[in-house]
Amino acid sequence: MAIPFAPLLVALGAAALLVLGHSPADAQPRKDSAVLAMTLEPPGLDPTAGAASAIAEITLYNVFETLTKIQSDGRVTPLLADSWTSTSDLRGWTFKLRPGLRFSNGEPLTAATVKFAFERAAAKDSANKDRATFANIERIDTPDPATVVLQLKNGNPDLLFQLGQATAVIVEPRSVATNATQPVGTGPYRLENWARGSAVTLVRRDDWRHAKDVKLRRVTIRFIADPAAQVAALLSGDVDAFPRVSAARSLKQFEGNKRFQVLTGGSRAKTILAINHKRKPLDDVRVRRAIAAAIDRKSVIEGAADGFGVPIGSYYAPGAPGYVDTTDINPFDVAKARALLHQAGRDLGFRLPLELVMKLPPTPYARQGGEVIAAMLAKVGITAKIENVEWAQWLSGVYGQKAYDLTLISHVEPLDFGNFARPNYYWGYESAEFNALWARIQATPRQDERNRLMAEAQRLVAKDAVSAYLYAPTWLTVANARLKGLWKDMPIMANDLAALSWQ
Repeated sequence: MAIPFAPLLVALGAAALLVLGHSPADAQPRKDSAVLAMTLEPPGLDPTAGAASAIAEITLYNVFETLTKIQSDGRVTPLLADSWTSTSDLRGWTFKLRPGLRFSNGEPLTAATVKFAFERAAAKDSANKDRATFANIERIDTPDPATVVLQLKNGNPDLLFQLGQATAVIVEPRSVATNATQPVGTGPYRLENWARGSAVTLVRRDDWRHAKDVKLRRVTIRFIADPAAQVAALLSGDVDAFPRVSAARSLKQFEGNKRFQVLTGGSRAKTILAINHKRKPLDDVRVRRAIAAAIDRKSVIEGAADGFGVPIGSYYAPGAPGYVDTTDINPFDVAKARALLHQAGRDLGFRLPLELVMKLPPTPYARQGGEVIAAMLAKVGITAKIENVEWAQWLSGVYGQKAYDLTLISHVEPLDFGNFARPNYYWGYESAEFNALWARIQATPRQDERNRLMAEAQRLVAKDAVSAYLYAPTWLTVANARLKGLWKDMPIMANDLAALSWQ
């Protein structure tokens, strides 16, 4: 029987591969390691002791774990806690822990450990940026080693989500002093090496409770701030995946290449031009409203994020519970901005151009967006002198010491509206009206009523022009097409490494 020519070539090719000792499957052997990349290097690796979201990108669900776990679609599922129940007023919560939980140093995790972690987070000297969540706990009972009972001061419908965030990780009591450099957690990975300025390497814990399900034995996370270098590292294959990559201008190189996958997902992040209310004349609401009115949000999205973002008018992202569109409260209006500045200048005794310092962290969106905003402010009589600072300088100088006039930054935590009520926060905003409203929100367990009050809060901080609210970013992830398990949408900043595998 005659064999068609094309199938014959295929058969001969396959036979040749077998003769050489290779099969088609052998051409791409299954890998057990991967290289990811991030824009910023964290100052430490303890998410309970620092504000940088980069800490969570490395450690959350990988080194450290929480009672609950937030999935890419925003669902909350069990993690250290097997199950939970709550009272009808959402003040009483009972968590049942999984059996046999152990930290990487061999110590067991029990209800007493959870109590220690939460009481530490709530302490007056706590460095936890979500201290308010834990300060709302009135009492913690541990009736047995596997049961934790929380009694809250105010019912909290967001508690399960909040207990899945990085600030709620359960820490081992003896290791808390060194977790920033030698983290000890219950997660599937442990720290193998941290080459400062270059990369962090995590290695799988073979003694982890589900180690056989973790496909990647070793994961290296490199730090690459420059957008061109990010693209080059992906194209060369030096990096297998870059979540939240700054590659919007180069997407066509990846979208048309079968070697890569491109994921475009939503976020709860808020990119803002933060304003220091402790600096005159920025303590005057007219000046802050003028700054907001001078900014064309859509142009900022194009310049800072290459079009990947949604305009916001307050400190809240579309899709969040109780979201309302407030972009019409301080719309782009150059004439209004000029009039407000002239009026404030006459009353406060300053002359135009008003000179301000804008400090920009090293993220590409900040550096690119800062240039765009400075040009817009110049058109209304504000000279914004740009000072580019490194990430550690931003954290210590801007966030810590409040040494700035303006700064462009993305706040990525989804449930951080309470920042407006935080004393001595880096914005310097103080409002008895907001504090009273926030107290009502915290004391309201019903979701519909809470949403109504959240809408009021959004309008209030927009009216007060606490910051110039710009956009909710759309995150891009570019990765090797064979790497599976990456998040598309990112309600929180996390890289779930145990979910990754090679096809």
